[in-house]
Amino acid sequence: MDILNLVDKLEELFSQGRSIPLTHNVILDEDRMLDIIDQMRVSIPDEIKRSQQVLAQRDRILAQAKEEHERIIERAKEEREGLISKNEIVNEANKRAEQITSQAKTEAEVIKREADKYALDTLKRLEYEMDRSINQIRNGIRTLERDQEIDSSESSGLAKNP
Repeated sequence: MDILNLVDKLEELFSQGRSIPLTHNVILDEDRMLDIIDQMRVSIPDEIKRSQQVLAQRDRILAQAKEEHERIIERAKEEREGLISKNEIVNEANKRAEQITSQAKTEAEVIKREADKYALDTLKRLEYEMDRSINQIRNGIRTLERDQEIDSSESSGLAKNP
């Protein structure tokens, strides 16, 4: 399940909790909350796997761009070697080879920049979502701990005042 959906479920669980009068505490369904947290633990590795796939895709794109760059350069060299060596024709072939090489380098740089930007955006989004999830989990833990402290103090107060 998507981490964002799990965060939404956790928020929904908090909003469905019953408020304890005169406090900022909420009573939650512990089993549902722990179930959502367990699902988050399972989902986070999936999100990491997806980001790794994005990085692998970026590497494949870069490798393809490099191969294309090398093919274009090799093709340009072959074109240059195959031309008749008249001065104008040789000069024109050299210009064309330089243009092809320059174009291939430019295209490879553009592809690399786009792949890097895509990978960076994806990783930033994943980092944001993971930070958000961790904060939600910490808030839930704090709420449960406060509830347990209140329950403990109320039960010890009741035991002292029969």
